[in-house]
Amino acid sequence: MSNVVLILTTVPTQELADKIAKTLIEEHLAACVNVIPGLTSYYQWKGELFAEHEVQLVIKTSEVHCSEIEHRFKELHPYELPEFLVVAVRGGSDAYLKWVRGETQK
Repeated sequence: MSNVVLILTTVPTQELADKIAKTLIEEHLAACVNVIPGLTSYYQWKGELFAEHEVQLVIKTSEVHCSEIEHRFKELHPYELPEFLVVAVRGGSDAYLKWVRGETQK
């Protein structure tokens, strides 16, 4: 295992996606955040069907920062129950994985 993880989440606006991405990078909690606009999420919440336009965030970080990032999400994220999925990276380019670890150790 590489100790690098991907965190997946969505937010309602491009502005919030940019704010979260910049915050995580500036605080060295993430090495890279992909911001993917144009997403439509379908889900049920409290018995009602929703279709919402959202922005996907793919956050590349070290596993040790997961709880701190989740804490920051609670401060920055407007949803009552934001998506917060952590996916372990089992392999990849050694140079890229080293870069992610280095950027998140500062």
